[in-house]
Amino acid sequence: QVQLVESGGGLVQAGGPLNLSCVASGGTFSSLAAGWFRQAPGKEREFVAAISWTSDHALYADSVKGRSTVSKDNAKNMMYLQMNSLKSEDTAVYYCAASLYGRSWPPVDYWGLGTQVTVSS
Repeated sequence: QVQLVESGGGLVQAGGPLNLSCVASGGTFSSLAAGWFRQAPGKEREFVAAISWTSDHALYADSVKGRSTVSKDNAKNMMYLQMNSLKSEDTAVYYCAASLYGRSWPPVDYWGLGTQVTVSS
């Protein structure tokens, strides 16, 4: 069973950067597709970004495209989300997600517990 733990959330300033990390146990990111979802208060969980099993393909939601980068470090078994130009609408709980090779895309088979990100103006 793959377990995921997010870190890096908290209070961030509008216009500033956000750096989230996700560590996996029970599996390695070298064989996992991974991604990020978020859920704002009163809204449904939405896709943010994902990176393929071989890291040769990344997918972004329109709302974050051009100001976000998703990446994996297989040696450290970590996955990252870097986001710039934070906006108030980026306030949400951010979830790390993953799937085994050939399974769901965007990855939704395994989930972390989430990390709160609050953008202050």
